[in-house]
Amino acid sequence: MFAAERRQLILEMVRANGAVSLRELARVVQTSEVTVRRDVRALEAEGLLDRRHGGAVLPGGFTRESGFPQKSHLATAEKTAIADLAASFVEEGEAIVVGAGTTTQELARRLARVPGLTVVTNSLLVAQALAHANRVEVVMTGGTLRGSNYALVGSGAEQSLQGLRVSRAFLSGSGLTAERGLSTSNMLSASVDRALVQAAAEVVVLADHTKLGMDTMFQTVPTDVITRLVTDEPPGHDDRAATELQALADQGVQIAVAGGSGAQGGDQTQARDQRRRDVPLPAPRRGQVPGGAPGLRPAGVLTGESPERERAARVADLRRR
Repeated sequence: MFAAERRQLILEMVRANGAVSLRELARVVQTSEVTVRRDVRALEAEGLLDRRHGGAVLPGGFTRESGFPQKSHLATAEKTAIADLAASFVEEGEAIVVGAGTTTQELARRLARVPGLTVVTNSLLVAQALAHANRVEVVMTGGTLRGSNYALVGSGAEQSLQGLRVSRAFLSGSGLTAERGLSTSNMLSASVDRALVQAAAEVVVLADHTKLGMDTMFQTVPTDVITRLVTDEPPGHDDRAATELQALADQGVQIAVAGGSGAQGGDQTQARDQRRRDVPLPAPRRGQVPGGAPGLRPAGVLTGESPERERAARVADLRRR
């Protein structure tokens, strides 16, 4: 494929999906990520798209929301690994809320095996994945159906969540930054996600590395409200994604990275121990009692070294974990 043809195809993919990872672009155009990165730089110079952490987005700084058919084919391996790890945090007999999204749909398929679980959701796809789970009770919100992501939104959905209290909320979104937290491109979806967060004691965000550094219009979960991020291993060359993870950890978010050598089958507890790769909190969060486990080195801890060396050390530390 000639360079002009590659770049036209890349541009069409970004316009169709709003945001596409370099890995996915390289797979579709059947070339290396190095070549795709060069093409993306050329398209950015022409003002046709913007580069982001490990991917490309529509120009203008904010990505738009892709439809379900497009999102369901993006980063499928990463979403599977994230769902596997996120499911290991759910205990028997818990009551949780699960938001809408393709990654949360993958999580729901694994939750079908957790006995005594109660799942509250506004997602038809999540409910469908759990419909035949005999030991799981599914509670759906009210609301108006939003066809692009098969989710119930609006005042009916928000009112049905009032007075609800569960242990954890599992949410995904269109973008995640240390500065703004989780965000999405649709106002109605953002409003319902905020209501889901209000019902939960802990908030777990599921986001693959292509969403790190992406910023969209409507904030759903501020960074200081996120308890844990479950993500995948960023590519080795993507220092910016690793830096974003470090920034989130510095603000008190626990980072669990999927993709390690996990046990397949066997004892569930043993599988959890092998799959989890939590990055401990670097410092007590607001309202937390000091004295917890030591975490990542915060900025400035390597006294006397240059900021560049400090940053490189933090990125290396995160990758080792």
